[in-house]
Amino acid sequence: MEMLRRILFSVLLAGAIAQFARGDSPKITAVLTSSDVVVGETVQLQIQIDNAGTSMKPPSDINVPGLQIHYTGESTQMTMRNFAVSSSITYSYTILPEKSGTYKIPPQSIRAGKDNLQTPELTLRVADSPRTAAGTGSNRPPSGNTQVGEDKIAFAELLVPKKVAYVGEIIPVVVRIGFNSRARVAEMAPPQVSGQGFTVQKLGEGERNLENIDGRSYVIFNYKTAISAARVGNFQIGPVEQKANILVPRRSSGTRRKPFDPFAEDPFSDPFFALPFGGLMEQREIAVKSDPVSLEVKALPAGAPPTFSGAVGSFSMTAEANPKRVQLGDPITIKAAISGRGNFDRMNAPELSDERGWHKYPPSSNFKQDDDVGISGTKTFELVVSPNEKLTSVPPLAFGYFDPVKEKYVTLHSEAVPLIVEGNAPAAPAIAPTIAATSAPPALGGQQKAQDILYQINDRGKIVSSFAPVYARKEFWLAQLFPLTLALGLMGWKVQNVRVSNRAALRAAQLQQERDELLRKLRRDQLAPREYFSDASRVVQLKAALKQTNIEPATVDAETAARVFELNAEQSERMRRLFATSDEFRYSGAGNGESALSSDGRRETLELIESLS
Repeated sequence: MEMLRRILFSVLLAGAIAQFARGDSPKITAVLTSSDVVVGETVQLQIQIDNAGTSMKPPSDINVPGLQIHYTGESTQMTMRNFAVSSSITYSYTILPEKSGTYKIPPQSIRAGKDNLQTPELTLRVADSPRTAAGTGSNRPPSGNTQVGEDKIAFAELLVPKKVAYVGEIIPVVVRIGFNSRARVAEMAPPQVSGQGFTVQKLGEGERNLENIDGRSYVIFNYKTAISAARVGNFQIGPVEQKANILVPRRSSGTRRKPFDPFAEDPFSDPFFALPFGGLMEQREIAVKSDPVSLEVKALPAGAPPTFSGAVGSFSMTAEANPKRVQLGDPITIKAAISGRGNFDRMNAPELSDERGWHKYPPSSNFKQDDDVGISGTKTFELVVSPNEKLTSVPPLAFGYFDPVKEKYVTLHSEAVPLIVEGNAPAAPAIAPTIAATSAPPALGGQQKAQDILYQINDRGKIVSSFAPVYARKEFWLAQLFPLTLALGLMGWKVQNVRVSNRAALRAAQLQQERDELLRKLRRDQLAPREYFSDASRVVQLKAALKQTNIEPATVDAETAARVFELNAEQSERMRRLFATSDEFRYSGAGNGESALSSDGRRETLELIESLS
């Protein structure tokens, strides 16, 4: 019997070696158990090679100034499924930071057969004092586990760093799915964050780390994403539910084990041929679920600047304009770059602080993100303008946003760009003195007299003294100074009033034109929900600005509209719902589970708008 077992083991081992020979090419990965540590705290570096063969030598020395990196050993894992055998080998290193800073661990090369494998570059951030940011610690128990008790197989965790946020604010979220390091994940879909009242960014690629939790080693998959609240209220984020197929050591019927503990003993210590043709691993489907997280969402405060269009975060702006020497009417391209962290998808282009004398064209934009989720990055706008007058500079750009950390609105201004505008304006007709040329008749004898009448005056008259005229006296002009000043002041006042009146009339005409065009679109009722309610709230803002000329449309909210139009309680409530729905579609982009309102709801909204006068 013992001889039969050895023969079968040899056959199976030979099949496994053959499978390795014709298997997939080796693949290499490298991970840190944590990317953020403090001075004096150790972190693990693991280099794993899948489909590993033989004759591999790990790097013995990894030199990074400021870090002590020591090789601590290797481990091998084999998996058999349907007679298909795969293996992996993991080389482990311990890193001890000596001082704070950001360190780059360079790529490491390992020769595997005919392949030369290379790890990616890794970044380790070392701080002087412990950080409390979510998801950066190690050796800590998970907060939302479901199967870390008896089974010790897997857990799910949802990390949200804030409990209170503003509408439109971007909040980073980390989803952690952990598995006991002695289990193999055969199949797992990316997790989903559930809930209503907020939008969720697309999850990034899962980062795999190895962490020690309560004395046990777990492989942690970290998925980064971000959420943005679409309306005011109290919401529940999550829970995160996850199903996965994992491979665990197969239990032998001849060995008694502790219940619900597949990892109590080494699977290779079993009498292998108690299951003569069974694999070393068995597949199991598990489900894990995290705890939900509560989030309170506050409304943005009143007093938004006219340049505010919905951007929430922390930003900086640079701008440049070219060319700087143009002809009248020639285009000038202004490139504005807004960098920082926030909701870039709701960010509109900055505006000229003084638009007089300029013709504008619709701007274009491009976004380059600096992280996996799109929370931070740079959004570049191209604005094309052309001068209608001989101006000396391109006015500064203005961009407004709300800073949730400072809890106030901020307006950024770029520098004015010197400009030379050339070209001839329509020339005014020149007024030249005209001299009537008369043809003098030829003098007798063919000679012309040098003088006409003056030559007949033979004697100069006697010059006598006379009194000076009134206008030649200094007292006369001093007496005229006061009425002249008064007349000039009155003329300037009238000119200023005419300009103000013309500017107000031009502003009112522009607002009326925009209002009428939006109303025509609303009456046709062919708009998507987001555009419909955005246009509806804009019409209310335009009507309020036309009713009270000292109000800017962008600053009008539901309370301002109720006060301007003197709405009753029922109308004020309908107005509040209109602006709330508009904000939800504006910040979420899709309503996040909220269905579009019915045609009756749209008709009531249109009736409310048209009743405003």
